[in-house]
Amino acid sequence: MSKPLWLICVIASIGFAFDVYELLMLPLIVRPALLELTGAMPGSPEFAMWVGRLFYIPAVAGGIFGLLGGWLTDRFGRRRILTYSILLYAFGAFAAGFATTVWMLLFFRCLVFIGVCVEFVAAVAWLAELFPHPRQREKVLGYTQAFSSIGGLLVAVANGLCIAYAANFPAVALPEALNVFGGQITDGNAAWRYTLMSGLLPAIPLIIIRPFLPESPTWQKMRDSGTLKRPSIAELFSPELRRTTVVTTLMFACSFGAAFGALQQIPRIVPGLPQVQQQVAAAITSQEQQSGAPLTVPLKKKAENQTVQKVAADVTKVQEFGGLAGRLIFAALAVIIVSRRWLIRIFQIPGLILIPFVFAYIAVRDLNLLYIGIFFAGMLTVGQFSFWGNYLPRVYPVHLRGTGESFAANIGGRLIGTSFAWLTSVIAVQSWVPGDSDPVKLAYTAAGVALVVYAAGFALSFFLPQPKEEA
Repeated sequence: MSKPLWLICVIASIGFAFDVYELLMLPLIVRPALLELTGAMPGSPEFAMWVGRLFYIPAVAGGIFGLLGGWLTDRFGRRRILTYSILLYAFGAFAAGFATTVWMLLFFRCLVFIGVCVEFVAAVAWLAELFPHPRQREKVLGYTQAFSSIGGLLVAVANGLCIAYAANFPAVALPEALNVFGGQITDGNAAWRYTLMSGLLPAIPLIIIRPFLPESPTWQKMRDSGTLKRPSIAELFSPELRRTTVVTTLMFACSFGAAFGALQQIPRIVPGLPQVQQQVAAAITSQEQQSGAPLTVPLKKKAENQTVQKVAADVTKVQEFGGLAGRLIFAALAVIIVSRRWLIRIFQIPGLILIPFVFAYIAVRDLNLLYIGIFFAGMLTVGQFSFWGNYLPRVYPVHLRGTGESFAANIGGRLIGTSFAWLTSVIAVQSWVPGDSDPVKLAYTAAGVALVVYAAGFALSFFLPQPKEEA
């Protein structure tokens, strides 16, 4: 490949990596952030309500504005919209680190989601058109999307570093420009703030590389010749595309439902494991021995939060290694398996059996086994995300490519799929859910949600249209 094409792969990989980096911040920081901003205790109705809001309301914003972003991608070009979307979510993540109220945190998380939703669509359409040769395109889309899991690993590492060293960082002070939400920063050295602010990183290489990025030659040629049709959402439901749009939207929702309704609940599940409770007790005892006096309740809570956050970050790292393995396996299989239905079933069938077992049995009993189980759960769930990045550009024409991808990814994935995080949180606090503690009830609920969405996705795969064969 030429240097410009390598440069394109680099910037696309950075974009994919930080898409997931930004999204996976929330499961890692939601507990300490809500403890500071609302004072609500985990397991309380108020805490569950805000967890649901922080997961779902940004997804609604991302779904709606992401669909508009897909239309803008078809109307004004892939490169321009891609660049602005990355700048938007980098700014939103950085500003969220200054949150003084939970509403301020929610607002900037909405900006992050909007940028992420638009970036995915623009990047996939851009890459698909820059690499028209089928085999090369499958490899490029497969391996660049694998960097999404690198982003998950990076945010877990960043969160771990912030937990370890945030006390040595300069305290976060509220800029005057953001002093419109009221409230004040009570803990300027909180690790969750620095984790959020690290989301600014993708904007740095983008500003340097952007001048060297070309526009999609396919889109540009059609626009220059006057043959590029105006994108239309209504056209997605024309007789030729209706089945494709409906099935891909619902299946995308199932893929995201498994991730948000189950996998992303892990940081809130691990506090219930016996080994984690033992680590918390040991940390409190160690600090009391060092100080020579019993710890106050706030100091005990701080020690507990630090221990739980560390374990959650470690489990998330393993999950993301599994996701990376899943994406690499997909990238290798995408150029071998012709049937798109069987390609996605390779991930669906074992996931239908394994993931409910991981959450209903392992996640409430043994931390060491959970590391193994969550690796395979991440592999089977995250591997499906790469499928959609490769599949969707093949089933929509150029003038509808961004719009069609955006409808499936944002209405199906972000709007419907991420609602399972809210659904899981709401169901988990009901009295009829089995379990003697909130983390255990959450684990059983996540297992049920995973079973339902995996079964639905597998059933829908029988109706998935096969793309037209290419030479």
